[in-house]
Amino acid sequence: MLRKVLVANRGEIAVRVMRACRELGIASVAVYSEADKGALFVKYADEAFLIGPAPATQSYLNIAKVIETARQCGADAIHPGYGFLAENSRFALACEEGGIKFIGPSSRVLDLMGDKITARQEMIKARVPVVPGTNECVVEFERTREKAKEIGYPVIVKPSGGGGGIGMTIVENEGELFKALESCQAIAATTFGLADVYIEKYLSNPRHIEFQILGDDSGNVVHLGERECSIQRRHQKLIEEAPSAAVNARLRAEMGEVAKNAAKWVGYVGAGTVEFLFSEGKFYFLEVNARVQVEHPVTEMVTGIDIVKEQLRIASGLPLSFTQEQVTIIGSAIECRINAEDPFNDFVPTPGRIRTYFAPGGGGVRVDSGVYAGYEIPPFYDPMIAKLIVWGKDRNEAIARMRRALYEYVVTGTKNNIPFHKAVMENPRFIEGDLGTHFIDTETTLSDDMARIAAEEKGLEERLGRPVEEKVIAAISAAVAQMYAATRG
Repeated sequence: MLRKVLVANRGEIAVRVMRACRELGIASVAVYSEADKGALFVKYADEAFLIGPAPATQSYLNIAKVIETARQCGADAIHPGYGFLAENSRFALACEEGGIKFIGPSSRVLDLMGDKITARQEMIKARVPVVPGTNECVVEFERTREKAKEIGYPVIVKPSGGGGGIGMTIVENEGELFKALESCQAIAATTFGLADVYIEKYLSNPRHIEFQILGDDSGNVVHLGERECSIQRRHQKLIEEAPSAAVNARLRAEMGEVAKNAAKWVGYVGAGTVEFLFSEGKFYFLEVNARVQVEHPVTEMVTGIDIVKEQLRIASGLPLSFTQEQVTIIGSAIECRINAEDPFNDFVPTPGRIRTYFAPGGGGVRVDSGVYAGYEIPPFYDPMIAKLIVWGKDRNEAIARMRRALYEYVVTGTKNNIPFHKAVMENPRFIEGDLGTHFIDTETTLSDDMARIAAEEKGLEERLGRPVEEKVIAAISAAVAQMYAATRG
């Protein structure tokens, strides 16, 4: 088993990985920027090292500094979490060449899956269904126009590198195609350092269905069922659930086998996700996320399998601790991403100091968080406060439990998207499972529902008692720091 793991990430995912390490008797090491010196993950780790200023390029994305710190502290492995360096093949290669175990797939696999055109080509070879489109980088406009006419409008222009929906442009007709190609190429070159783009048939309102896979060094690959991730804004997921209301046992088995075959084809080792678009009874390959996903807890809740522990076991050279036949999906789980953002103002980030923080509890409720009362959410990174996950014996109970948990969740001092989540949990279409990736854009009642919910909660601080004063905040912060300092000896 691994002895010491450096977690090259921050926030809730860093705490999540460190908890798994602690349960397995593995020492954990935090690396942090100047902006995160008071963060919970820094206090929780067995050791912590400052690696640079607040900008991620000078700290969390500084490959040389992270590798140097791993050597300095004697870590035998690095867990990249998600985001930052998690899917960076140069980072994985630096670990491989430095004799440090990268907890994830090989640099070769990251190269294959990191470029969407290459990934499409590999999936076609593996007989995985892909969305109709170009299988190479778009170069000549005339050939692109012919291909777009062949597959039919609307089409979507996508950057080959990167993710998160950045640069994607929907094209409704031939007249818009040239401008869309130029715009997408310019954004791709600036953002990802690679101007390559390609086109696909645009599916107007598909469901986003993804399959969690795990592979070990012995060639064993399993899937842990699907997650529904259709509630999105600007291609960023906000609510995820497992299983999907649209997937029955037969379809689950079929899609699961396709996901496993895709992983086996590229020699995938570790935790990953094969993502599909599902429309009119057909599913199409979207991409492979070669890391642990933000939404992995919903799969853990319905399978009872600790995905991060399996990552650590696999990285230690051990085989998977279960077989495909032993994977059973029980009940239903939902995750809401609680973010410091203003849902009434196009979800703009709202970093700042958390004044009051009460997390929900009770049976079937899990909160993965990296914040506390008095914590200052920095403006430099993703403004996630926490992930709220619930389990129920069926989807209806999970929705009811999420409503109850959201009622209990109190965060003051910075705006957050809890009113949005409450509105969705009351929405008839959501309750019926009538979902699609444009749910937020097309469900016009959400704004009114959020406004009503916000008005009902104006007396929130009175319900909790008097606002927390600065002196109390300082005392709480000092107590938290002291407690974790004591646990590290």
